[in-house]
Amino acid sequence: MSQELSFRPFADQDEEAVISLWERCGLTRPHNDPVKDIAFAREQPASDILVGELEGGIVASVMVGHDGHRGTLYYVSVDPDLQGKGYGRQLMRHAEGWLKAQGVWKLNLLLRADNEKIRAFYEALGYEVEPRLCMARRLID
Repeated sequence: MSQELSFRPFADQDEEAVISLWERCGLTRPHNDPVKDIAFAREQPASDILVGELEGGIVASVMVGHDGHRGTLYYVSVDPDLQGKGYGRQLMRHAEGWLKAQGVWKLNLLLRADNEKIRAFYEALGYEVEPRLCMARRLID
């Protein structure tokens, strides 16, 4: 049984540690600047970044938000050295609780189709594949 993580909202001094965590988890992409992503999420009234701490260090994080109708998570991350110990489950439950507190009743997840490991993780938490087509268009290069 893993220890309970302590969760709190992201603070200014967390930026370097959280970006490093995202990089170690392989979540950053050249077309997404994590500094801009953090700033944008923190400026919006319907989003936040939550961090999970263990023994004083950040070991998990999630960007959580909603559009007034559905919730979405981004940058769901647990330190690679601590994965498989239940911290991801704790992180997801905390993010779901944040959304519920905002009155959001459904959470949508977007996964890369070839990421079987993470798909299995979410399925174990009760998430299901829904037949939807996701389309996107970049508005800012």
